[in-house]
Amino acid sequence: MQRFAKRLLDILVSLITLLITSPLLALVALLIKLEDGGPSSTVLPVGENGKLFHMLKFRSMVVNADQKLTENVPPEKSASALFHKKPNDPRVTRIGRFLRRTSIDELPQLFNVLRGEMSLVGPRPELPMLVKEYENWQRKRFAVPQGITGWWQINGRSDNPMHLHTDQDLYYIQHYSLWLDLQILWRTIGAVIRGKGAY
Repeated sequence: MQRFAKRLLDILVSLITLLITSPLLALVALLIKLEDGGPSSTVLPVGENGKLFHMLKFRSMVVNADQKLTENVPPEKSASALFHKKPNDPRVTRIGRFLRRTSIDELPQLFNVLRGEMSLVGPRPELPMLVKEYENWQRKRFAVPQGITGWWQINGRSDNPMHLHTDQDLYYIQHYSLWLDLQILWRTIGAVIRGKGAY
C-alpha cells in the first residue's frame, strides 16, 4: 500500500508541476541552445535494482565537460574525487550557474518520474563509474526507486563529499513512510530557496 501511495503521489505532483512549468522548460531549453549551440543532456545513471536508465537533465556545463574533467588527471585519482561538485567549476556555463543555483536543471526528471524510472523522493541516481567504487553495503541504496530529491539533498547537498551520503540514503530506506516523503518534499523547497550546497 505504501508503494502504491508513493507512486500515486509521484504521478499527481509530477503532472501538476510539469503543466505549471512547461513554458519555463521550453524557455530554458532555448537559452541553452542559444548560449553555445549544444543540446540539453541526458545522463545514464544507475537506478532501482542496479538498472541503467536515461535520466533527463538540463545541461549546465560546456559540451564534452566529462572529457575535459579527465584530461591531465593522475590515474590514481578516484572517480568519486573527480566527480565531487566544486564551487566555481570553469566548465559550468553562465546559464548553467543559474540553473544549478535554482535547481531548475533537475526539472526534466519529472518525465522520468512519470515513466516510473524515478520517484520524487529517494536516493539520488549515481553514475556507473562511481558505483564501481561502492562497497557491498552501499549498493543497498538501489533497492528502491531513485529520486529527484531525498534525505541527503536536504542535509547538505553538494557540500557533502561524494559517497559520504550513502548512510543517509540507507536511513531513508529504513525509515520510509509517505509522511517522511512529504516532509522531505517540503524541506526541499527551503533548501532550493537557500541555495546551500547548490553549485
